[in-house]
Amino acid sequence: MLKKFKADLHIHTCLSPCADLDMTPSAIVKAALDQGMDIIAITDHNSAENFHAAQRAAGLNELTVLGGMEITSSEEAHILALFDSGEKIVAMQEYVYDNMLPAVNDEKYYGDQIVVNECDEVLGFNRRLLIGATVLNANQIVDQVHAFDGLAIASHIDRDYFSITSQLGFIPEDLDFDALEISPATGMDQARRKFRQYRNYAWISASDAHCIQDIGQRKTFFTMESATIEEMKLACSNRKGRKVEWE
Repeated sequence: MLKKFKADLHIHTCLSPCADLDMTPSAIVKAALDQGMDIIAITDHNSAENFHAAQRAAGLNELTVLGGMEITSSEEAHILALFDSGEKIVAMQEYVYDNMLPAVNDEKYYGDQIVVNECDEVLGFNRRLLIGATVLNANQIVDQVHAFDGLAIASHIDRDYFSITSQLGFIPEDLDFDALEISPATGMDQARRKFRQYRNYAWISASDAHCIQDIGQRKTFFTMESATIEEMKLACSNRKGRKVEWE
């Protein structure tokens, strides 16, 4: 039986240096439940080290926590990579780590990159420069996400920075995104006018939350059987009665 799932697929934790320090896994889960979300994705910059803590924080609540990352390509475009398998998100993280420049984070300049557990206890600090670009181009990232059976989404294509459209000027036909994300800064009518040439793609919208109050402020509705990546892919391709809508 098909049902409608409310999702926010772009949320940063305190592992992202640009996020508030109170964006801990447990606080995010509580806020998502308060907003009536069914699905959230943890999408820190170039890392997934707080995903398992968020999954454990959700516990037996009816909230699906997807593992994800917001990966920065060599063109400095952001790409969301989403998975429902812990093994595959870890494998994707290792692939990204292997293709990052050997730079160290400057906490005073960029901010702390805090790894925590489900009880908000600090486990350590990620010293990599997570805010930086990888040496992977956009095609390599999307292809690897698909190789690990994940969902590849072009982040906030309406922004004038760190989007595939701002960096390349267009979306190449051979770049096989499953969906395009519209940020909270752009409404539906404006997006339809501005990006009418990309109407054949599935569109989603998400909060890109960096602070607690932003969680669930922009959401996407998936009509599907279950909260899985496989079902979300069907929804993004409008197959078997599955569909995706945003408000």
